[in-house]
Amino acid sequence: MSAQRVGLIAGNGRFPIIFARTARAEGVRVIAVAHEGETPPELSEHVDAITWIKIGQLDAIIRAFHSHGVRRAVMAGGIRKTALMEYFAPDERGMRFLSSLSNWSDDAILRGVAAELEGEGIEVVESTLFLQSIVTPEGSLTQRQPNEAQWRDVRYGVAVAKGIGQWDIGQTVVVKNGMVLAVEAIEGTDEALRRGGQLGRGGSVAVKVSKPSQDLRFDVPAVGPDTIPVCSAAGIAVLALEAGKTLLLDREECLRAADGAELIIVGVGGDGGAR
Repeated sequence: MSAQRVGLIAGNGRFPIIFARTARAEGVRVIAVAHEGETPPELSEHVDAITWIKIGQLDAIIRAFHSHGVRRAVMAGGIRKTALMEYFAPDERGMRFLSSLSNWSDDAILRGVAAELEGEGIEVVESTLFLQSIVTPEGSLTQRQPNEAQWRDVRYGVAVAKGIGQWDIGQTVVVKNGMVLAVEAIEGTDEALRRGGQLGRGGSVAVKVSKPSQDLRFDVPAVGPDTIPVCSAAGIAVLALEAGKTLLLDREECLRAADGAELIIVGVGGDGGAR
């Protein structure tokens, strides 16, 4: 890392905190830009400097990083589309950038922001930097394993999730007995799990994958301990995550909670299989 420091463009959830904590354990200074209404306030306890902005303030990100000599940065954590209604306040550069886009898909926006930063001498690198220990491996991760019927739903769910991923719709589906019960869209993963679980009335299978065109510099699919009670309350029996391309945050806590809730968690290949 340049001068042993890294910029962190922080979204919501635990991912930014885990990244910052891990990077600092490696002796790297973390300079964060956090989003009002999205980023957990406690991130400030785990970074060396933090600047709070509203969504869309692109020039503020660049100025914050330049002021601290940041030459590499990561994007960690998402931004809820619904938050755009309340916290969206782009600065002049942000407005120019958005007006230059032909579409406002997640990929187009994130790739465009990365290009803007790189044009200012700030390289955007993979958000899994320092985090290989929490990348989902293949195989059953909990004490219990899926039965054959559940494996069929896992394989079907992976195929469906990859299909919707081509259209940048979402990364999670809920299936049961070969039927799609829910597809994640703007409402986010938890609401999709709740809806699918309610319709399945117990025993459903949830699958979360990366998009076929996933750029691991940003928007890496992730689940953590907060996902477990959602699955449990929804009657989800199996949670399948794409191995090598999804993150299992606070892994030990997550798997311990899953075992307690009798939720099966497995890592699968992009074709739905596992070793």
